[in-house]
Amino acid sequence: MFNVAVINLKDIVKFIKKGLLIITVLFFVTNFLSRDKIDWSSTTKTIESTGKQIIKHTFLECLDICIPGIKHIEFQKQEISTTKKILEVELSMAKHVKIPDDLVIYDEELTQEDIDEFEIPDQLETQVIESNVKESYTNSYGNVNIKNETDFGLTEEMLVPDAVIENPKSILIYHTHTCESYTPSEAFSYEMTGNYRTTDLNFNVARVGTELKKYLENNGYSVIHDITYHDFPAYSGSYDRSYTTVQNRLAQSPETEIVFDIHRDSIGDSSYAPTVKIGEEYAAQLMFVIGSNGGGLEHPNWIQNLKIAIKIQEKANEKYPGLFKPIILRNSRYNQNLAKGSSIIEVGATGNTLEQCNNSMKYLADVLKEVF
Repeated sequence: MFNVAVINLKDIVKFIKKGLLIITVLFFVTNFLSRDKIDWSSTTKTIESTGKQIIKHTFLECLDICIPGIKHIEFQKQEISTTKKILEVELSMAKHVKIPDDLVIYDEELTQEDIDEFEIPDQLETQVIESNVKESYTNSYGNVNIKNETDFGLTEEMLVPDAVIENPKSILIYHTHTCESYTPSEAFSYEMTGNYRTTDLNFNVARVGTELKKYLENNGYSVIHDITYHDFPAYSGSYDRSYTTVQNRLAQSPETEIVFDIHRDSIGDSSYAPTVKIGEEYAAQLMFVIGSNGGGLEHPNWIQNLKIAIKIQEKANEKYPGLFKPIILRNSRYNQNLAKGSSIIEVGATGNTLEQCNNSMKYLADVLKEVF
């Protein structure tokens, strides 16, 4: 008996077609590889490098938006740490900061117009202009109100303004948030470089410090006014940078005990403009912000700082009621551990004009003259 295999002709044709297709594909692939001589290890490295470049450029584009001017910075090609890159950005941005040519600097020699400006009539009537933000406080000492935002219980002894300053005629003025600015006015019109912020020292809180320096020096004070940018190009880390500034300044002038960090109220609403009318003049209201060691950082001077603020405000409330809002006591120390007469003075808010804030400095200087 024979075994007979039955073969279907159609199956043979299909098999031959598949074989030819496979042979053709292999031929073209082999020819392509031999002609182009692709180095697959090199290709892999190229793909990885391209990916890193894409990530790098995407990251830098994001930083361009977050930190103005970073696009001017060229990172070195060698591998460096992220921290070092950030520091390079911060430091190199300094060359893009320009102090205005017309920055107001007052010389010791004053004109008759300047001298007339310093004259303040006696017994001026004051009136607080009602605002949309209500004031509150937790403690009082005489005519001074304090809003205690810490967990410390304030005793009568802690509030008695019996602190002694050995050299009250030497004062340091600086600005942790140098670029804070105000509502533009006809007298002080400027272009904002942020939300109520400008690097132009003629129109931000540095100008307010310049005004205070002028009035204090007329009263016989020795004043250091530091106009270093601490919040530009980056806002984060402002207090760390200003800490270094104050340390260096006090090392150069160790007799200085009174240190004012002049700010503007951070409420970013143009409708909020705390104002007091003194005589026929409108002035921005002021507010002491005193730090403590409630946040856990060493700060042996905070009660002394609080006493001095109360002492100043006590006289201000006597001469110009309403010039100051209640003192705020907080847990953060705000670099105030560096001097026993250190404080933040917030001058007005975003809704105030620079003219109103400059007016306030005349009355503040007059109060300081009587206190010390």
